[in-house]
Amino acid sequence: MNQYLPLLLIASCLFFISHSQTTSNTSSQHRCLPEQSSALLQLRKDNLKSLNGLVLSGNLSMEIFHSILNLSQLVHLSISSNNFHGQLPSTLGNLTKLISLDLSNNLFHGEIPSFLGNLTQLEYLSLSNNTFDGRFPILLTNLTKLQNLDISINQLIGPIPCEIGKLPQLSYIDLGSNSLSGSIPSSLFTMPSLSSLYLYQNHLTGPLKFQNISSSPLQTLFLSGNKLYEPIPRSISNFSQLEYLALSSINVKGMMELNIFFELKRIKYLRLSGNNLLISKGKVNSSLPKFGLLYLSSCNLREFPDFLETQNELVSLDLSSNKIEGKVPKWFWNVGKETLQRLNLSFNLLSSFEQPLKVLPWKNMAYLDLRSNMLQGMLPIPPLSTNYFFASNNSLTGRIPPMICQVNSLQVLDLSNNQLTGQIPQCLGKFSTSLAVLNMRSNRIQGKLPKTFIKGSNLRTLDVSRNQIKGKIPRSLAKCIKLEVLNLGNNNMNDIFPFWLESLPELQILILRANGFYGPIRSPRTNVSFSKLHVIDLSHNNFSGRLPSENFKTWNAMLMVHGKINSKPEYMGDDSGYYEDSITVMNKGIEMELVKILTIFISIDLSNNRFSGEIPNTMGNLKELIVLNLSSNSFTGPIPSCFGNLTELQSLDLSQNKFLGEIPQQLTSLTFLAYLNLSHNQLIGPIPQGRQFGTFQNSSFEGNLRLCGFPLSKKCENIETTTFWPSQESSFGEGFNWKVVMIGYASGLLVGLVIGHVIISRKLDWFARTFRVNLHIQ
Repeated sequence: MNQYLPLLLIASCLFFISHSQTTSNTSSQHRCLPEQSSALLQLRKDNLKSLNGLVLSGNLSMEIFHSILNLSQLVHLSISSNNFHGQLPSTLGNLTKLISLDLSNNLFHGEIPSFLGNLTQLEYLSLSNNTFDGRFPILLTNLTKLQNLDISINQLIGPIPCEIGKLPQLSYIDLGSNSLSGSIPSSLFTMPSLSSLYLYQNHLTGPLKFQNISSSPLQTLFLSGNKLYEPIPRSISNFSQLEYLALSSINVKGMMELNIFFELKRIKYLRLSGNNLLISKGKVNSSLPKFGLLYLSSCNLREFPDFLETQNELVSLDLSSNKIEGKVPKWFWNVGKETLQRLNLSFNLLSSFEQPLKVLPWKNMAYLDLRSNMLQGMLPIPPLSTNYFFASNNSLTGRIPPMICQVNSLQVLDLSNNQLTGQIPQCLGKFSTSLAVLNMRSNRIQGKLPKTFIKGSNLRTLDVSRNQIKGKIPRSLAKCIKLEVLNLGNNNMNDIFPFWLESLPELQILILRANGFYGPIRSPRTNVSFSKLHVIDLSHNNFSGRLPSENFKTWNAMLMVHGKINSKPEYMGDDSGYYEDSITVMNKGIEMELVKILTIFISIDLSNNRFSGEIPNTMGNLKELIVLNLSSNSFTGPIPSCFGNLTELQSLDLSQNKFLGEIPQQLTSLTFLAYLNLSHNQLIGPIPQGRQFGTFQNSSFEGNLRLCGFPLSKKCENIETTTFWPSQESSFGEGFNWKVVMIGYASGLLVGLVIGHVIISRKLDWFARTFRVNLHIQ
């Protein structure tokens, strides 16, 4: 990087360097101002004139940005990571003394203006992570002093101009994550100073033309995620300085030969994932390059490549999503034995280890992924240095060895979907404060949960559902104040409602379904919390009594609609991004596995218990609710009319209860409602008509002998009812017309859950493919 780059990385304050040009006794000045400060606007006019270096970071106003453009003496300007928006003002083109300009990580849009070509002194230019569109501005090729150019993560279209190859000092180009098309200019590969070229995630095509490149200084070439189609030419081996090469998912027709990359003598980093790879077999050559990082996932490999035997310097190896079958060969234990930190063998057909070891041998392993294979036998113990260990979706048997607790730096331990037996080692509750995820779902584990969870625990997810665990929930879980997900569903536990969990400030998902829990769910405390709870499933237990109205007053995550459509979807998972939580939701005979859980998915399932009494009106305040299931209980009284306030609701099941009276007309205001079941109650009178009610079938209302009206065949006598199907121009009130209703009917599911966390029964195959859920009809 250039000598001025450290200046551009300052992000904690406003940093000014000014040199007096009017007096001889004034030296440099430094000012550090807090974010959001308006002090810049209040600086004396003489100071503004002499300012030549400025770095701004934070959510500053556009007023400040426009003031900056009057500072004609600026040499270095960085305003990255603000919320500046709109098109770039033309006055920016007046800052002709600029050497470095960083506008990255803002909200600028429109075409990149040609007046930037006037900044002929520029050596560094970053416009990355905005929404600039249009074609690459040809006038940027006038910047003959430019050394670093970054326009990545924008929306540029069209070809890369050949003229860019004429910039003599350009050493770094990043145009990745745009929509550039056409062939890659061969002039880029002969630039005299270019050492790093990033063109990943575009629509660029081949063929690649590497000519006269033996003297090229190119060290880094990233072309992944394009549509090159044509084979990589053997002349790529003439890049004598190339160390980092990424060619993943480039849509090459036919097979790609791995051997051509072995001729790159300096190569250390090689990404070829997502291509059909041809690996020539033969005697292993010890003169092969020593890779540090090698990614060969989704390459149609059927066995471990022999050349890996020579790779004793590997730091990261990815062979996932291939067709490698059989046993892991014993020579594989020596691959990167002293250096390997990340190994991914997931989604293959591996059955066992040729030479089983008590503890896997890599001394510096941090991430080990063996999930979704066919591994049998005892659970292998990962290296003691491991932070993330995935062995889920295999056929591992036997007990969980207590030695797992010696891996005391574990942050994620996922052993779900195996055939493990015995008890959970007691030490797993207290062996480490670093453990954030403990997932043992869907095994054959018996016994009780560990009794002692320690203070200072980092535990965020505890999922032991679908086992044979018995006993009570250990009170020591209250010490795990970072706990967000507690899933104890489908076990043999027997306890009262764990009201004391309300002290956990971060608890968001509580699943106790299909156990032997009993008694009321009323808390002995009046100031109940569960303020972040957004999924609660107590179904298929023996809970009884009335629903306490005070509970619903403090479930803040369910109370108020807070602009879901405009917010970026967030998923439940650990901070590293390696692990994402998943849960199972039951509704309308469909078992839906949410392989990702949106934080805006709000669900209450109290079905199949012995709750009684009337529904408290406070439940009508839970305006974020998407799924509400109170079926198969003994609720009485009327259906609360306040349910009409649940405007986000998409699935409502009140079947198999003792509800009385008429169906509230207010329910017709639920324009996102896709599923309704009010069957087998004691409801009377006409079924409300119009809006979503016109989409429900007879089954939604059957078993209520005194109900009448569409869709039932029984007509309402002596009651004037009109089926309400208004014309397109008809209005349901101010600002609401039939178009809105049809949008709610046709696409309410998508709007409400953003990417599909909703329960539907039609077009299940399409739904599963589109929204990444597993559906099992019961």
